[in-house]
Amino acid sequence: MASQEVLREEPSRGSFINDPRVRGIFYQAVVVVLLAVSVWWIVQNVIDNLTRLHIASGFGFLKGRAGFDISDSAIAYTSDSTYGRAIVVGFINTIIVAVAGIVTATLIGFIVGIGRLSRNWLIRKICTVYVEIFRNIPPLLVIFFWYSGVLSVLPAPRDSINLPFGSFLNQRGFYFPRAVWGDGSWLIPVALIVGIAMAWFVARMARQRQMATGQQFPVFWTSVALIVGLPLLAYVLSGFPLSFDFPKQSTFNLTGGFQVKPEFLSLYLALSCYTAAFIAEIVRAGIVGVSKGQTEAAGALGLRPGSILRLVVVPQAMRIVIPPLTSQYLNLTKNSSLAIAIGYPDLTATAGTVLNQTGQAVEGVLIMMVVYLALSLVTSAIMNVVNARMALVER
Repeated sequence: MASQEVLREEPSRGSFINDPRVRGIFYQAVVVVLLAVSVWWIVQNVIDNLTRLHIASGFGFLKGRAGFDISDSAIAYTSDSTYGRAIVVGFINTIIVAVAGIVTATLIGFIVGIGRLSRNWLIRKICTVYVEIFRNIPPLLVIFFWYSGVLSVLPAPRDSINLPFGSFLNQRGFYFPRAVWGDGSWLIPVALIVGIAMAWFVARMARQRQMATGQQFPVFWTSVALIVGLPLLAYVLSGFPLSFDFPKQSTFNLTGGFQVKPEFLSLYLALSCYTAAFIAEIVRAGIVGVSKGQTEAAGALGLRPGSILRLVVVPQAMRIVIPPLTSQYLNLTKNSSLAIAIGYPDLTATAGTVLNQTGQAVEGVLIMMVVYLALSLVTSAIMNVVNARMALVER
């Protein structure tokens, strides 16, 4: 019996609109066209308005004379400086308060976060109250609290509070001895950099040795000796070139020394305390996220509670802590723009003054946006590198 060939009819594909791939391309094309039209409309509207108001576009105004003073500048600046230099001053001030705030907030946050898990009832409750207070208050109110409620009620300069190491605290800020660098003093910072590099190398070699043999090396004290000892040795060999200008109390003011103005102090303390409350919760969640079996296993090996926390729990918790910690660093940097409320000359304040005097609103806002975007991207990149080094590596 001859076999019969069975013919199968291919099913009809129907309309191309029913094809998911075609629909996806169509919708994406529509979105791109709408975005392009929106951007074109905004740009054209801005150009028409600038033309109607007879405002020239471009960044040539940055070379013009600023004509205003800045109360707190880390670089040389006068009213005869350019608008561009005024913006640079604000940019540097933003970086200073952001870096100082990040370091302080991290230290306070870790201490409070660990304290939230303390077995001591008093410490645990104090840390809880701290977190609940600062986490539920707007950062601007925290800034006003430090500026108007704490620093402004300090004594006048003639009644300044005497602090250790020849420092003073009053309504006009914090005064402390200013370093005066003489000839050959460049050896001291070079020795400090070399000491830090050698301490990092010793820590790395000690870790490799411990992984290979199990023997520990006194990394902490060795690092302290290198970081402190080498600059001291350079200080002696260069002929003691470093001296200090101590602030002196007079009838109406203090002379000499270095002054940290109350605007910076209030912004720095407010951002540090506010952000530390969120970091504390992140640290607490990271520690809780570590398996309890890790702590029990370390205790079974005879480790003390402090060593268990430092060597076992915290290193594993960091893998959980670092990603959300990045967001808090970004928030602190962007919250520094609230400095304009108390007169601290950060980027927003100086660029805003330039904007008001020149009328270059588009360029001024664009500069601020680009700078804050760059700071955020750099911070994220650094934290991504740290996160990659802390991540588990599969073998």
